[in-house]
Amino acid sequence: MIRILGLLALLLAPLLSDIAPAFAEPVPALVETPMYEQDVAAGKLPPVAQRLPQVPSVVDLAAEKKEPGRSGGEIAWMVGRARDIRIMNTYSYARLVGYGTDFKLYPDILQSIDVEGEKTFTLHLRPGHKWSDGQPFTSDDFRYYWEDVAQDKELSPYGPDSRLLVGGEQPKVEFPDATTVRYSWSKPNPEFLPALANAAPLYIFAPAHYLKQFHKKYADAAALDAMVKEASARNWVALYTQRSKLIESTNPDLPVLEPWVVTTPMPADRFVFVRNPYYHRIDSQGRQLPYLDRVVVNVTEPSLIPAKAGAGDADLQQRALRFDNISFLKAGQAAGQYKVRLWPTALGSEVALYPNMNCNDKDWRALNRDVRFRRALSLAINRDEINQVVFFGLARPSQNTVLPQSPYYDTTVATEWTEFDIDKANALLDEAGLGNRDSDGIRLMPNGRRLEIIVESTGERSIEADILQLIRDSWAKIGVALYTTQSQRDVFLQRVFSGETVMSVWTGIDNALITPTTPPSELAPVDQNWLQYPKWGQFLQTKGTAGEKVDEPFAQQLMTLYDEWRSTTDDDRRDAITREMVKIQADQVTSIGTVQGVLAPIVVKNRLHNVPDKAILSWDPGAHFGIYRPDTFWVDP
Repeated sequence: MIRILGLLALLLAPLLSDIAPAFAEPVPALVETPMYEQDVAAGKLPPVAQRLPQVPSVVDLAAEKKEPGRSGGEIAWMVGRARDIRIMNTYSYARLVGYGTDFKLYPDILQSIDVEGEKTFTLHLRPGHKWSDGQPFTSDDFRYYWEDVAQDKELSPYGPDSRLLVGGEQPKVEFPDATTVRYSWSKPNPEFLPALANAAPLYIFAPAHYLKQFHKKYADAAALDAMVKEASARNWVALYTQRSKLIESTNPDLPVLEPWVVTTPMPADRFVFVRNPYYHRIDSQGRQLPYLDRVVVNVTEPSLIPAKAGAGDADLQQRALRFDNISFLKAGQAAGQYKVRLWPTALGSEVALYPNMNCNDKDWRALNRDVRFRRALSLAINRDEINQVVFFGLARPSQNTVLPQSPYYDTTVATEWTEFDIDKANALLDEAGLGNRDSDGIRLMPNGRRLEIIVESTGERSIEADILQLIRDSWAKIGVALYTTQSQRDVFLQRVFSGETVMSVWTGIDNALITPTTPPSELAPVDQNWLQYPKWGQFLQTKGTAGEKVDEPFAQQLMTLYDEWRSTTDDDRRDAITREMVKIQADQVTSIGTVQGVLAPIVVKNRLHNVPDKAILSWDPGAHFGIYRPDTFWVDP
């Protein structure tokens, strides 16, 4: 644990206020990929020098402390449902700009980028870069996205992505030449680059040469209508949406810029990804990446994934593995020919409760919005017991807040309203008008209903059930009954978004490693995925056509601070804003955290190289494996 924490301190150096310069390593002599030698000889595929950009991205293996790899082979890993194959493009992590392991931003797909006052961003593409089907990747792909997708009223009824708006202002987008794109605003847009580098990125380009056949503006009407009918789509917009999602990996015909291209159409329970012959990265010895020829993603019943990983059925597995699997997985290392690596997570809380302040039920809405109620529920959770019983004392009791490695961590803030205090919790509930109880000792709501909270979950993590059982026992001491129900993830999220859910359980803040250059978007109600106030996020994301306008003072204050953070270029003011937002979130107990700093098991087969022994498991920034460059992972013959 000491070594891990030491590593974290090293990893979490402050981010640059501007994007770091591109690696200047010279391009080495190129080596043909063994998988393609016959196709190149037969004229079916151009040689490697013609497949790569004129200036490829060179990965300095020595600087990254990695072994030079061997091209070829495949690995397999598992997901719990077919839709989760989209995580493949998260792990692959090819972005216009991306985070390194130092959590600084670097050009990736882009050759370079010029930033002027966070208002003007000039993107320079790599000359000669190609899509996975060999067609040129140029500024026309950015023009097509901006003019024919983001501005199309049918494809984008709410207009461009909210991350492209600054105070409601759309960017001015220019295309000076085939390898240059310029985005500019009259005010700073500090979220632009982080959005491009996101684990689920903001795509501002699309393969125009492929997608035009599905676009009403370009396609022959009769041909497009025939494709709509053949696909059983509702209309051309539905067909276009099916065919165009770069993050989803559901369309094998869709050209991509990722290291691997999906070859298996839906539906299936085994998806094969094959290397992209036009991928833009090479190693420092001239070998085109990725090293692996294929990655196989198997769809498996989620509850069976730990057992199958323990039996050696996965070469690299993180999905569906939990802290409570560690002992079992370690016991199977020798027989399964793998090693278990323990990476601390970057979550604000391993498990958090989210009172839905936008609940449709007016009585529950009023209660969830009463800060005394939220504080009382938090005080009635015995986090030390959770830590000892579930995590063997290896975690840290805390609010759902930033980690100690963040410059915004404050012990007082992190522990506010977390002390196990039944008397204080009871007093707060009495003060909130919940003093009456029935014959079972359960408190009564003002309308006379029993105070029975139904906590909804996806049921994907047994650790949630373990923690909820402990919370159920302690809440009983304050006259609050807790019940749980489960539903499939899409149904669960839809219920939360629509206001049907009273309270939900999920992981905490995805990125609790907030730094001075991190947009504090997870600290404000700006996204429907923030489960404590989804409709406020919907209102912003849909420009007022859905959801509800923010009407709670603390939330309005968070929005004001967030807007100011986006508009100022004063580093000291941004720093003060983020600190204030962290404090407001903790004081208002907008979500109820339990513990943080939990170790996550990673199963790595002995034959798989270049997966770091020590790292941090972070969704964003980090993309889980993404910042560790899976295109440099390789296997023994």
